[in-house]
Amino acid sequence: MTVELGPDGKPVVPDHVLSAVRTLIEWTGDDPTREGLLDTPKRVARAWLEYCQGYHEDPAIHLSRTFEEVGGYDEIVMLRDIPFQSHCEHHMAPITGKASIAYLPRDRVVGISKLARVLNGFARRLQVQERLTAEVAKCIWDNLHPHGVAVVIDAQHGCMTGRGVKTPGVGMVTSRLLGSFLDDERSRKEVLALMGY
Repeated sequence: MTVELGPDGKPVVPDHVLSAVRTLIEWTGDDPTREGLLDTPKRVARAWLEYCQGYHEDPAIHLSRTFEEVGGYDEIVMLRDIPFQSHCEHHMAPITGKASIAYLPRDRVVGISKLARVLNGFARRLQVQERLTAEVAKCIWDNLHPHGVAVVIDAQHGCMTGRGVKTPGVGMVTSRLLGSFLDDERSRKEVLALMGY
């Protein structure tokens, strides 16, 4: 999908999108024509373009440039507690949390910021946490071909904290282990301990 930009450099929001947001405002009990809400449909539409920008990128692109000169380093590479935000596909409510991503390199490494970029590429889509965890792990596994991959995500879900059962402060933890982190108990314990689990 190509997004048309207006003279101000901002995305042009189609009328049917603006109408949909106005309808939702009205349906929930407010007046979309009152002063404070006049520009809300446009702001909401542009915000959702940003929230879902992951649909317009291939997260694997961030793993295409690797480095072989690592001075013989062959131990775990990890980023811990990477903050992220997503939205649940069931209620479009926020998912906020942190992820720890690790891999055991075979013969090459990637710039560390690229792991966070892979996470954000998948998080900036409508998601469920289980799929997000699996997608990040598989992307690293398929593109870096390491000995092992471990991804652990700890997040809070707005669909549970702000509605329904209304239980703030509850964290959901998901993990995906591949290769040596799955098959070798000692490696699994080591990587999970480094992640704080």
